[in-house]
Amino acid sequence: MSHQATFLGRYAQAATLARAALMRISPVATPTLRAQSHAMEARALARTGDVAACEAALSAATKALEGRNSDDEPEWISYFDEAELAAEAAHCFRDVNSARRAVSHAENAMSGSHVRSDFFATMVLAHAHLRAGDVEEACRVALDALDLGEQHKSARCVSYLAEFRRNLSASGHGVATRDLAEEAREHRLWIASAV
Repeated sequence: MSHQATFLGRYAQAATLARAALMRISPVATPTLRAQSHAMEARALARTGDVAACEAALSAATKALEGRNSDDEPEWISYFDEAELAAEAAHCFRDVNSARRAVSHAENAMSGSHVRSDFFATMVLAHAHLRAGDVEEACRVALDALDLGEQHKSARCVSYLAEFRRNLSASGHGVATRDLAEEAREHRLWIASAV
């Protein structure tokens, strides 16, 4: 619910939901469950601009995940690993305009086993390069993301790409931007994100 609230722009509610989850599950929570809840709180706090609280939540998530024993975790949360936490941190640092830190985390966020998650992490990496002023690399990475996302029909996938396109447009039009538009014009997500 916290993740969905963040996607819908209800950041204070998202942070509250993540904290409530931590309080509710505290007596029985495994390290991975605690890590995920802290990460969701960090994502929401990043969107509110509270950098210190975001970093504290990310630190708590990292510490919790370090205490994980995979044999004691429910199977449904097994996807939340170091790569997923790196993706969450990349989102956070992108959202607080710490582009270099976002790039560093996003580069460690590709699992290769979760294509949808890899799409999101790749788009965050493209955003981070764009915010760092490297338009050419941002466009190259966005094209990689389009290839990863070709099979997905998620509104969230489209929204990530649409946000990237808005930010790319605001950065001005150059050769890399035109090349990306040309190469991407037939991709389903590119077409959907133009609406």
